[in-house]
Amino acid sequence: MSNILGISCFYHDSAAALISNGRIVAAGQEERFTRKKADPRFPINAINYCLEEAGIHVDDLDDVVYYDNIVLSFDRMVDTFLGTAPRGQDIWTNQVPKFVQEKFTILDAFKEKMQWAREVHCCEHHLSHAASAFYPSPFERAAVLTIDGVGEWATASYSVGNGSKLEIVSDMRYPDSLGMLYSAFTYFTGFKVNSGEYKLMGLAPYGRPTYVDVILDNMVSLHEDGSITLNLEYFGYLDSNQMIRDDRFAELFGGPRRPAESRITHREMDIAASIQQVTEMAVLNMARHVRKETGEKYLCLAGGVALNCVANGKLLRENIFEDLWIQPAAGDAGGALGCALAFHYLSRGGTRSAKNNPSAQDGSYFGPSFCDDEIRSFLDDSKYPYEVYSGPERGAKIAEYLDEGKVVGHFAGRMEFGPRSLGARSILGDARSQDMQKSLNLKIKYRESFRPFAPAVLEERASDYFELDRPSPYMLLVAPVNADRRIEVTPPENRNEDDLLTWINEVRSDLPAITHVDYSARIQTVTKSSHEKFHQIIEEFGKRTGHPVVVNTSFNVRGEPIVCTPSDAYRCFMRTEMDVLVLEDFVLHKSQQPEWKEDNDWREEFALD
Repeated sequence: MSNILGISCFYHDSAAALISNGRIVAAGQEERFTRKKADPRFPINAINYCLEEAGIHVDDLDDVVYYDNIVLSFDRMVDTFLGTAPRGQDIWTNQVPKFVQEKFTILDAFKEKMQWAREVHCCEHHLSHAASAFYPSPFERAAVLTIDGVGEWATASYSVGNGSKLEIVSDMRYPDSLGMLYSAFTYFTGFKVNSGEYKLMGLAPYGRPTYVDVILDNMVSLHEDGSITLNLEYFGYLDSNQMIRDDRFAELFGGPRRPAESRITHREMDIAASIQQVTEMAVLNMARHVRKETGEKYLCLAGGVALNCVANGKLLRENIFEDLWIQPAAGDAGGALGCALAFHYLSRGGTRSAKNNPSAQDGSYFGPSFCDDEIRSFLDDSKYPYEVYSGPERGAKIAEYLDEGKVVGHFAGRMEFGPRSLGARSILGDARSQDMQKSLNLKIKYRESFRPFAPAVLEERASDYFELDRPSPYMLLVAPVNADRRIEVTPPENRNEDDLLTWINEVRSDLPAITHVDYSARIQTVTKSSHEKFHQIIEEFGKRTGHPVVVNTSFNVRGEPIVCTPSDAYRCFMRTEMDVLVLEDFVLHKSQQPEWKEDNDWREEFALD
């Protein structure tokens, strides 16, 4: 038995993953255990969980692998400073000491935190991403495209995987970075870098891509070989602590950066639409080049940009490749899994056959689970009243609550690995409800009202609702709602009002809660084999209503990680206006719970203007 632990940390969204003889045993993000969003610290809690899940001790590990090459990353920092000096003095003074303290003492962290005194192997960042995408994929051979901000020197790469082999063919180099370009616009439109990019993507359909030419003429050049070149006069990340040159952005886009939490205007909508279109153009260019150079029929994707599910959907519909597979933990967290897999196959001689292991990712349910006895003890000790439903009765009861318009927190099975809730730690609602999107955003999630919600649909019925001809188990593909289900409203290009609420409240289909302003949806297809309890709910809801589709959003509120434990779930349940909480077979009604007391009004921290 070969046990390999992969670790990512010290950038953002730290994680650990454990594989045994190539099989993924456990994986978790540190934020879920510490309750600190995108926690970058050494993932000791995630490591301990992985060891506990496998039933082994640290001494039973054969290898420990880190997802980044520290020396190459430091080389980039030094080279960048020498190339920009003396402008980069602040970075050299403030960031380099922190980098040295964290990265070059990483072996001490392994020794101190987990009592690991043996060698820690390093895997290059984009190889970690590529391995996380190829090895769990269903393809025997495929091209692999990785796109993110930066890892060591690389900002994008393409590889070819064949059986157990995986080799990077070429990469694009810092400072030219599609991920950094998108993050720069995330910052300029008033969202937080490294966490607000999906907000920018969700805002884009409200706008018109009126700034595309402005961006292409001034800020970035797209080349036939898939590479891009940034005009660094507009970006500050090389020699300052700022993503952008504020004055230059303001000159191009008619004013300064939107202050965080301030009113979103049509300008921000149009900027979001424009950078989204440019991003899609760049991704398609890269994909076409990779297909031409490799000749492969299938493509795997990873890196933070691979979480742009709108671009993924467009890539799929362009038919550049016959099929895609995207790592659900495509960002830095997935690097922990990728570096372990890369080491197993490329350094330890592991053998792989996709034909014998078509679903290695296994729904991405690699986190902790809690048995009935643990949950019952938690509820009884706390004196929280509950009912118990099991088997088909459980699914039918939850479907009944959803049909009545109730919002249900659903906690069942192992927690998801990656940023998406896939039914194990989810908040569920009725997709037919006209008011569900507004209610969930403002009363449950406490987040921006324009943000769309995803549908979870029985896989065999997906084509009845969406223009999608294949599974989308990880909520990483956006597709249009079928034309015969749409209700025509005024399109974004013909609207001038800035009040997003007037747009959100419009009914655009017979499933208004999951139909975005451009008639699109970010789809999760669900099978019985992937998550039986979740599948049963959707199936029973379909029997009651004729529509086997429910709203599925992550079980958390704005600013907090997805819940991990029954205690986390109960706290979130009581802090919001959810109606029902389901912990495995235990069902709790808000109206029956004791009064919940907080020392302060925590919602003020996440209040929306």
